[in-house]
Order: sequence, then C-alpha cells, then structure tokens
Amino acid sequence: MVEVRIRRDDRDRVASFSASGHAGWAQSGDDVVCAAVSAVLQAAWLGLSEVAKIDVDARRESGSLELAWPQTARGHAAVRAIAGTAALAVERIATQYPDHVVVIREGGDG
Repeated sequence: MVEVRIRRDDRDRVASFSASGHAGWAQSGDDVVCAAVSAVLQAAWLGLSEVAKIDVDARRESGSLELAWPQTARGHAAVRAIAGTAALAVERIATQYPDHVVVIREGGDG
C-alpha cells in the first residue's frame, strides 16, 4: 500500500508531502496506481521548483518521496495552487483505490 502524508501548517496551508510504499495493484512496472501517485507528486515538485521558483527540500529513494517547502513560500498563489491541486489529486486516487493508497492528513486547523 502507498501511504501519503499531507502535512498542513497552522494556517491550513499544505506544507509537505511524504509518500512511501508500493500500491500492489499490479506487478512493478505495470502498477498504474503507484505510477499515478508518483506522477502527481513529482509534477508538484517540478511545479514548485520550476514554475513557482521556490526551494523545495526533496528526497527521493526507491519507494519513497518527501517534499517540503519554506513557510515563507506557502502563501504565494502559485504554491497554494500547485500544492493544493496535488493534495486533491492524491486524495482522489486514494478514494478510487482505497485498498492500495491511504492518505494521512496531519496538522492544519481542523
């Protein structure tokens, strides 16, 4: 199962993503669920660093990806749009494949 942690700060802004594990929907290389989560989060990383032009603290290893960005950047419209869209997309994937993806929400005001 893929576990995705979406952490929000005290102003309810997405502050980081952490994903680990494998979906187990299909064999490695054919697992579209794992690929979907990975593609969404890697697109967010690219958008944050190349479009929003912010420094993203990122770590990628086999079976895991962690992304975090500075508090000072979280209020920027582009950062909010990119991170919010990625969070929504991963949550929808988890809804469609509940036996393969779980989203854990941390922090925020609720």
